[in-house]
Amino acid sequence: MFAHPNAKSPSRPTGLARSSPEPRPRPITEPFGQSVRLPTSTGHPMYDQTYDRLIAEHYDGTYDAQRTPSGDIDFYADLAAQSGGPLLELGCGTGRVLLPIAATGIECTGLDASPAMLAVLRSKNPPSNLTLHHSTFESFSLERQFALITCPFRAFQHLITIEAQLSCLASIRAHLAPGGLFAFDVFDPDPAHMAARTTPESLDATFSDGPDQIQRFNSVTRNHSTQTLEVLFRFERTRDGQLLDSSTHTIAMRWFYRFELEHLLARAGFKLEARYGSFDKQPQEAGREIIMVAS
Repeated sequence: MFAHPNAKSPSRPTGLARSSPEPRPRPITEPFGQSVRLPTSTGHPMYDQTYDRLIAEHYDGTYDAQRTPSGDIDFYADLAAQSGGPLLELGCGTGRVLLPIAATGIECTGLDASPAMLAVLRSKNPPSNLTLHHSTFESFSLERQFALITCPFRAFQHLITIEAQLSCLASIRAHLAPGGLFAFDVFDPDPAHMAARTTPESLDATFSDGPDQIQRFNSVTRNHSTQTLEVLFRFERTRDGQLLDSSTHTIAMRWFYRFELEHLLARAGFKLEARYGSFDKQPQEAGREIIMVAS
């Protein structure tokens, strides 16, 4: 379970003062329950993270083949149980994290920019206590507040610019109920691994879909001056050695360092409550993740 904010922990920083937030960007205001217009103000051509059909359909299979990261569902489910709900998940995708939480009876809302990913989630017959919205999370307006807002599986890293990050954090603050928490995770960048400007294409996942075999390849280009990477994914569906379908998609991600995130949260008016390096709550120095819980 999530440690009480006042409990001493080797993974919790101290002395982080709440700062006054900068003026909030005006959120998108659309009628409640309707799709929200996707903004284009990030200034980065790779921001549109709308996965196409093949990638969305096989997102779950790819994750199951890789099992990275592990333990995140239990981590976020524990936070949700402690909060009592309602819960808002940003970047809910196919519901890998959100559906198990909704199955416990907690009132849940999911938000995602990809119609294809949301279609996969809806095909899983989500329970009536789960509401879905098609929207980017750079700026959103749902006309309600939540006890817990989460952004799992490194989704926050798709916000490339500081403008987009602060806009997102302003929207989150506006939707947090008094005493509410915001929890998210990003990968902890390994300097040795990140040093290379390019990583050649390689096969990183293989799994079956009935009689077909699905393979995912990826290649990476890194820009150290902007702390961004662009990943080119290529999916291939084959049957008996014959190519049936293929798809390519490029996504952009921003990598963050610990103190950069802490400063960003403070600048947006958040107070850091806990920081972990793994989903079993090991100190950040001992893990491969940076997991933040803020109020």
